[in-house]
Amino acid sequence: MEIIQPKDNYSYVVENLNKICYNINVLKSRYRNDNDIIKTMAVTKTVAPQIVNIAVENGITLLGENKVQEFVSKKSFYYQCAEIHFIGHLQTNKVKYIINDVSMIESVDSFRLAKEIDKQAFKNNKTMDILIEVNIGDEETKNGVQYSNVKDIINEISMLDNIKVKGLMAIPPANAGEDMYFKLQQLFNEIRDMKISDTDISVLSVGMSNDYETAIKYGSNIIRIGTALFGKRI
Repeated sequence: MEIIQPKDNYSYVVENLNKICYNINVLKSRYRNDNDIIKTMAVTKTVAPQIVNIAVENGITLLGENKVQEFVSKKSFYYQCAEIHFIGHLQTNKVKYIINDVSMIESVDSFRLAKEIDKQAFKNNKTMDILIEVNIGDEETKNGVQYSNVKDIINEISMLDNIKVKGLMAIPPANAGEDMYFKLQQLFNEIRDMKISDTDISVLSVGMSNDYETAIKYGSNIIRIGTALFGKRI
């Protein structure tokens, strides 16, 4: 994909962000508690750093990166005040390139990947926060841990010393009904209530531009927004 180049007029980013913030406030008042914190992540795939920085200037504090190579080429141009999560499919041989530049890896879909993250975190004297990516629809074409295996893999990964499992991430199937989001919320609540040692289950990262309203209704506290914020990708 071609990277979206900056325009002279950045007002569309600010206008889109204002709409998103308004919608979140309405949804929060309708479905959530007043003290719930719902973070809006700006998904930066193909978006030029200059445009991303406009979003940061106007209140975005969390960025989401999909591709290692693209992130490495852009990271030095971002305002350093923004937190960065890696949200794309991650190959084990690429972990070393991002380990010191992201605060969380949301897309952990195997014990093999978790072991490599643990190895690289140990080398760099840190603990890496991660989310388990759940293939909530058990779709053959998607990455993620099958629904029935999530609890087992969290128990296994929790034994690693330089990783902290913080919760779940998912991309529900296209046109999924609310029952799918409810199923994911229930899984999240069950795992949190298990109080697995050396985990801190507090993050549910679900919802993108086309479904964040439903995701917020069913407990998401990170929504990952690209198109609705930056416009349609080229």
